[in-house]
Amino acid sequence: MNSKQLVDAALHLDPAQRAVLAQSLWESLDAPYLDSDGSDDAALELAVQRDQEIESGAVQALSHDELMHRLRASEG
Repeated sequence: MNSKQLVDAALHLDPAQRAVLAQSLWESLDAPYLDSDGSDDAALELAVQRDQEIESGAVQALSHDELMHRLRASEG
């Protein structure tokens, strides 16, 4: 089953089941921006750094729609 099929199947779940699935998937992701103990301090530091990069023009922010478009395009 490919990711599009998985998404389609997941969207047919009721909201509570989708929430459990989303949480399970989220928790399964590696988080390289967090300390090994999962501290919020490292995540906050990264968020501030990313904000500064956007504000300075060093990087260009993507909208959620654009990010999802690029991710879907890279799957094929």
